Amino acid sequence: MRRIRSQSKVISIKAIIAQLGMALGAVIMLAPIAWMLSTSLKHESAVLSAVPHWIPNPPTLENYISLFTQTKDFPVFRWLANSIFVSSSVTFLVLLVTSCAAYAFARLEFKGRECLFMVVIATMIIPSQVVLIPVFLIVQKLGWFNSYFGLIVPGLASGFGVFLLRQFFLTIPVEFEEAAYMDGASPISIYSRIVLPLAKPALATLAIFTFIGSWNDFAWPLIITNDISLRTLPIGIMIFQGRYTQEFGLTMAAAGVCTIPIIIAFLVFQRRITEGIAMTGLKG
Repeated sequence: MRRIRSQSKVISIKAIIAQLGMALGAVIMLAPIAWMLSTSLKHESAVLSAVPHWIPNPPTLENYISLFTQTKDFPVFRWLANSIFVSSSVTFLVLLVTSCAAYAFARLEFKGRECLFMVVIATMIIPSQVVLIPVFLIVQKLGWFNSYFGLIVPGLASGFGVFLLRQFFLTIPVEFEEAAYMDGASPISIYSRIVLPLAKPALATLAIFTFIGSWNDFAWPLIITNDISLRTLPIGIMIFQGRYTQEFGLTMAAAGVCTIPIIIAFLVFQRRITEGIAMTGLKG
């Protein structure tokens, strides 16, 4: 009995330490977001105060009002529309391309399949900065500089997406597809009507990761566009940084607006993301 009690004590202490660690991690992660929101609700004089305060006194919406009224100098609505269009397009096309490739790797038999899949996995370890200049030169020769094609098409290559969906497809019983094939269904029908509906958790996981990555992308939109009307919202925020002055409140308000869609997307797909990560095995 004493041994059981001592073991339960050890377990409870470990649980408390783990919970404290998670709470500390949450505070560290949320502190910058809280400071961003606090700064966006302050007057510029309060932002530059020698003694910083977490709670604005008094709070003001002048930074948000300025953000959405100075559209001549800062076309925020256009930047927001560009971000939504580019991120949504990249997400949809990545799901289409990677799901087709993943299904081929999971179900179709062809020569060199495993070697080709290893090459796809190997692309995941290559830093994006390494291929930035080659991709830029290719896009420039195609005439896609300063265009939506240049913003969207290079983001469609996703080795992670192929790997994630392929692993999930392997967990789907092949008997479902064999039964549909016996009923006269074509491979395309099996893929679109049976496999994809069963893979909704993995597709939702890939969709939210792709959307967040495309929405937050900074380097590629910065070098592929120089037209202010084609800039995405993260690039537009940089314009608020003047050469000699810095409007911190306005910049934080723009950063807050940029963060809202990501938070909404994560809250909507949170359950699907958890299911997708939990159900995606490492079956080979």
